[in-house]
Amino acid sequence: MRITPLEDWVKQKIRGKDTGRGDGQTRLSREEIKKYQLAKLKETFSWARSRSAFYRKHLQDVEIQSLNDLGRVPFTTAGDLRRQGARFVCVSQSEISRVVTLQSSGTSGEPKRIFFTGGEQELIIDFFAHGMSTLVGAGDRVLILLPGRSPGSVGDLLSAALQRLGAASITHGPVLDAPATLRLIFEQKVTAIVGAPTQVLALARCCGDSNFSDQRPPARNVLLTTDHVPDAIKETLRNTWGCRVFNHYGMTEMGLGGGVECEAVAGYHLREADLYFEIINPVTGAPAPEGEAGEVVFTTLTRRGMPLIRYRTGDLARFIPEPCPCGTVLARMTPVRERLQGRIMLGHGEYLSMADLDEALFALPGLLDFRAVIGPGNLLQLEIKTNRMVSPPDALKAARRVVEYSGVVRRVRRKKIEFNLNVLEWQGDYLTGTAKRTIIDKREPALSQSGV
Repeated sequence: MRITPLEDWVKQKIRGKDTGRGDGQTRLSREEIKKYQLAKLKETFSWARSRSAFYRKHLQDVEIQSLNDLGRVPFTTAGDLRRQGARFVCVSQSEISRVVTLQSSGTSGEPKRIFFTGGEQELIIDFFAHGMSTLVGAGDRVLILLPGRSPGSVGDLLSAALQRLGAASITHGPVLDAPATLRLIFEQKVTAIVGAPTQVLALARCCGDSNFSDQRPPARNVLLTTDHVPDAIKETLRNTWGCRVFNHYGMTEMGLGGGVECEAVAGYHLREADLYFEIINPVTGAPAPEGEAGEVVFTTLTRRGMPLIRYRTGDLARFIPEPCPCGTVLARMTPVRERLQGRIMLGHGEYLSMADLDEALFALPGLLDFRAVIGPGNLLQLEIKTNRMVSPPDALKAARRVVEYSGVVRRVRRKKIEFNLNVLEWQGDYLTGTAKRTIIDKREPALSQSGV
């Protein structure tokens, strides 16, 4: 098993490219990484305080002498970006090469705008190239099921990264017609696929009711991104296609890429030369004990256009203290399973999340996707879509059964919390693009507050 290629990449960024080639026998150490990160944090704080109207006040009288001091620094949030995004910017508008607008998933109104310089887009390409080298190399043909038409979009940057590896890219965009995309995979002899979990699952389960039902596609590796990845989807892809399945972690705010799995497929290795990660208690804001789950917080170390300092992601994960089987010294984090905002409180400390439903439902044969809405009386309405190999009545019965017997629903029933379930067939188009999937909450606001 190879050590993650991110280790040599991080070493070269810390020591410099020239020394990186000359000291190949000298492994990177955690102490060296921490020393570099502290220096970069101090540099970022100084830059942001002197250049940004937001940070000039936000970081007033804040100094750090050690990584432990970071806990005294106030957080930044999505709300800050929505209300004051332009005040975060530290360079002139002429230096900004791309602005990404992220619409709010709720009713709070203002979108978030994330600003990138040309140099920061180069950092993204560089990370993508090294992260993807675990999956692909020269001669591979990679299907990109992500937006990529506009310059600087995620698909465009990934395509540029693959070119550096000598791999050919097909920037397809999100799947709109699964059979047509499946035909393309066979015709173009695609050897790797990058896409959203439910979209790639739809392709795998489309094989069963298409002209390719007796063939396995040529894809040997799949990278799933943009949303949390249910174990049930990974198992389906491995069993159906006989491929390796990797997780990628990233969000626009952190520069699209934050971490990616190695050949051990045992958690994300983090982009430690460009980002400093923390796990905090989401209620108190204090650091979570080592190995315990909490909210992911990050600070950019190499961004000059729009640095983000102690940005709360809302993602829930934990650091893995045990060494990775690949042997790297890089930090490792569990795949993100849930988001704080995606938790639906049911009462008495019990909540329902999309991850709960995903693990129960995606294990069902033939299931392509589902939508979930919760309304008054904790009425959970599920709309499910299956392929033609499963009859709708059978699918509805199976879906009801697995949800009723899931751990969270059984706990809710034992605590006498009101909970009802209605399962319907999903009518119309089912491919939902690359947006994060969530339970839609239509209850009264007082009843629908997310919590921990």
